[in-house]
Amino acid sequence: MQNAGPGTPARRNPRTIEGKTRPMPNATHQKYLNEYQSALQWMHEGKYEKARVVFEKLSNEGPPEILERVRVYLAASQRHAQQSGLSFNNTEEQYDYAISLLNTGFYEEARDQFGKILKTNPAADYAYYGLAILESMTGQAEPCLEHLAKAIELSPRNRIQARSDSDFQDMADDPRFTELLYPEVP
Repeated sequence: MQNAGPGTPARRNPRTIEGKTRPMPNATHQKYLNEYQSALQWMHEGKYEKARVVFEKLSNEGPPEILERVRVYLAASQRHAQQSGLSFNNTEEQYDYAISLLNTGFYEEARDQFGKILKTNPAADYAYYGLAILESMTGQAEPCLEHLAKAIELSPRNRIQARSDSDFQDMADDPRFTELLYPEVP
């Protein structure tokens, strides 16, 4: 490594073999990287089962520098593949499932479930309330306030519930949140 002055980040020189830069990966290595890219693309397209098969293969045979990411994507693709087969008898069951996802930290999956509830029932105040909690937990103040305002508009009892809901603790210092929960009465 080159010496760097105080406050200057150290810069690394590329590894060399007899004065030459490190060789490019071999064809097999490049094949695995291409498969990894394909699996990522399939995930983005919603083809989770196809992606899962490739990630499983890569978790056993892939290059070491991508193994940790492969394991993460493998778990995500398995979870998504399982969810695609989910069915609910009613929106209350779907809401309970969304809340369980929220409580275990699967925020995007929970957001998807709340969105599906609202597609079938745009007046589902509890889905807006759930989205408000999700946004509060992920530090998204604006969407939190919008969803909570909609939940209160659809059912004023949500205002009372939100006042004592610890899931909104990160919003407690926001004056807009306080104003929403305790509006001035003329």
